[in-house]
Amino acid sequence: MQALIEKAVQGDVEAFLELMDRNSLAMYKVARAILNNDDDAADAIQSTILCCFEKLDTLKRPEYFKTWLIRILINNCNRILRYYKRENLPGEMPETVKLDSSLAEFEFKEMLNLVDEKYRLVLILYYLEGFKIPEIAALLEMNVNTVKTRLARAREQIRMAYLQK
Repeated sequence: MQALIEKAVQGDVEAFLELMDRNSLAMYKVARAILNNDDDAADAIQSTILCCFEKLDTLKRPEYFKTWLIRILINNCNRILRYYKRENLPGEMPETVKLDSSLAEFEFKEMLNLVDEKYRLVLILYYLEGFKIPEIAALLEMNVNTVKTRLARAREQIRMAYLQK
């Protein structure tokens, strides 16, 4: 992966496309968790890919490529959310309903719906994307203890929801 990143930084378009392909599922999960809408997630991912391509030469440490990529994605998602806050009434965000093809994906989305919105992204970054707590704190620009607290509270909300069923 490191060699692929270095080739992309040097201008190899095929290497860049391979990197985007390898990270596409991670980008989708993060964008979908923030935006809760497939169309907006696709827009955020497209903007992220373009931005990464244009600014790949600014990547200082190739070993943090995925962190850099996800940070750009989160910024694009937040830009879309700000747009909706300006254009729509509070809480009114367009929702696209689509049927999921896999039971695991359905169960994961159900689990995410059990927790408060502010905990969802932390869960995805920690459990699905494998980021460490300090990396999540840096990505989301929050204190390490805040990330730990959000993970603990999310786990507790999930546990309580399952106990009530």
